[in-house]
Amino acid sequence: MASRREITKKFAREYAKAGKVEKSRLLDELVHATGWTRDHARRAIRAANTRKGAASQQQRKPRPRKYSYDALVVLQEVWRLSGQPSGKYLAAIMDDTLERLVRFRELGKVEPRLTPEVLNEVQSMSAATIDRYLKPHKDAAYPIALSGTKPSHILRSSVPTRTSMDAPLTTAGFLELDTVAHCGHTLKGEFLRTLTGTDPVAGWTMLRTIRNNAYVHIHGALEWMRSHAPVPVAGVDFDNGSEFMNWGVIAWADTHEIPVTRGRPYKHNDNAHVEQRNGDWVRRHAFRYRYETKHEMDLLNELWGLVMARKNYLLPCVKAVDWAHTKAGRKKRIYDAPRTPYQRLLDAGVLDTKTTDRLTREHETLNPAQITRRITQIQQQLIELAAARTQGTRPAA
Repeated sequence: MASRREITKKFAREYAKAGKVEKSRLLDELVHATGWTRDHARRAIRAANTRKGAASQQQRKPRPRKYSYDALVVLQEVWRLSGQPSGKYLAAIMDDTLERLVRFRELGKVEPRLTPEVLNEVQSMSAATIDRYLKPHKDAAYPIALSGTKPSHILRSSVPTRTSMDAPLTTAGFLELDTVAHCGHTLKGEFLRTLTGTDPVAGWTMLRTIRNNAYVHIHGALEWMRSHAPVPVAGVDFDNGSEFMNWGVIAWADTHEIPVTRGRPYKHNDNAHVEQRNGDWVRRHAFRYRYETKHEMDLLNELWGLVMARKNYLLPCVKAVDWAHTKAGRKKRIYDAPRTPYQRLLDAGVLDTKTTDRLTREHETLNPAQITRRITQIQQQLIELAAARTQGTRPAA
């Protein structure tokens, strides 16, 4: 293609100055050299001339910023205190988050800038504008993590599969399960793991760190999730890892009359919801360091309590609801309006009165800035513990 573009550029210079007969001859030569059809060759020559003309034009001056500097400073602080969500989600919760931060007096260093005019500016920003203005402040991309999943062939034929092409779930209570290995740069030895369980319908997610993938620890985490789920567990789905594909987990599901399904090997889209939570919830907050001790496990579980409070109650998510086609004929996904998992559960009407009252009380007392401060403190402790382990294992000079 690069050679064809160079040839087309050369023909385009002569084509622009040539007459009708000469243009016909140039088209014949271009078709013979490239193998294109005559119509495609003609369009390629015209496009080459257009690109050449556009490049020679004077660059347009960038338009001035629409929002004031004070509005940008306030936006950065709100984004930081609310957990650094994307613009799509921050725009959906901007009014509620600002109200909470003002009510709890958490905008200390930027509060003098929060005039009524600045408040209107921040609340009127679109999701794309928020992403564009916050781009210099986004975290750097994380490296690819190691996978601790060991394929299990036992029971595979007896557990039905659930794929990404199946009909979407419509009832809350189904859980996609997966584990995240806190192994650092090596899978050798024993290290902590976090069990993630997410409801694809409501988006409600639960996290629990355990010592390893032994059944006694997996069983304890599953029981914890079953007892803390806002609605009864209606089914579980997992990958083909040996921590799930064993007689103990199957017997636990049978005891509680919970249907079990699995995804296809190496098809991550079959468990897309929990895979997304592994990255956005677990890796983003606990990083990719190695954790081994009981103290680190306690810190992680305290961290997950704060992350679940922030993500389940305060930050929205979207859900795919339909397909559409672009003008070019390509399929694209249609998503609903951003809603928090807490709001989705209330809208679904699946909660009993006792659970509704409990969740409402918890929601009313949440302070986004206080949650962020404690998350930062725990993260700093985890960083120091990981650094100490790295220094302790470093060979002597």
